[in-house]
Amino acid sequence: MNRIAKALLVAALVGVVGMAFRVSWNAQRDVARTVGADGTAALLYPFVVDGLMALALVATLTLTGRDRTFALRVLAGYTVASLVLNYVHGLVPELHGGGRAQLADWDPANWALVLLATSLPVGSIFFGSDLVAKVLHHRPAPIADEDETPQPIVNRLGSDLRESTPQEPVPVAELDTGQSADPVPTAEPVGSVESTPALVVAAAEPAPRRATGRVPESARSARPTRTPDELLTEARSVTADWSDAELTAEAIRKAVRTSSANGRTLRDALKAERAEPEAA
Repeated sequence: MNRIAKALLVAALVGVVGMAFRVSWNAQRDVARTVGADGTAALLYPFVVDGLMALALVATLTLTGRDRTFALRVLAGYTVASLVLNYVHGLVPELHGGGRAQLADWDPANWALVLLATSLPVGSIFFGSDLVAKVLHHRPAPIADEDETPQPIVNRLGSDLRESTPQEPVPVAELDTGQSADPVPTAEPVGSVESTPALVVAAAEPAPRRATGRVPESARSARPTRTPDELLTEARSVTADWSDAELTAEAIRKAVRTSSANGRTLRDALKAERAEPEAA
């Protein structure tokens, strides 16, 4: 949709809302006079109800999470209250002249309607102030970099990072103190003519590593650490038939299965290699 169509749509919406407010303003003004408001108060009363509805709608479009739910509840509550006042105005002809009249024939219903009409201004002060404070203190979520995709913690802390500690060789426990861990033949079963000695290998215990406090040992990648030269060689082989437009950090990271930092480093190195023949 182009700008002209959007402008026409917004203008039509503003016109419809303005006419609807004018109709609702007439009913709420008469109800305000009935509950004891003077001429100025009755003139401003519709802005208290319908105006807060507009404010709650703007807050709903801006806020997120629980704050957005709160704004939706305020919008729904004041919409129902405005509907009730307009409905009562249509049922009681005595209100149309702006005189004092009972809002309902049944006294409890009349008391409830008067309480509703008189409490809406107080609620507008409370809920309106709260909504404005929430909108002013709202901070939108940061937008992620388009060149990178979110990665799990395992990939960022895996063995491809140059800062990670290399795995120490795992010692093999000896079978006896002072003896080598040579294979030990098992006892020959009865009745067999010939048997092959079975090898008994002790369980290897991993060497203790410095705890990082971030990722458990089981979550780390079992892939051996690759040096920068090995990563560059693998990336050079994978991207040999790639065009310059396809040579991005994200594409290289996915192709060689490495981190984002290494992906950017490999991208710069490959682009520099391709630029050398052109310069020559």
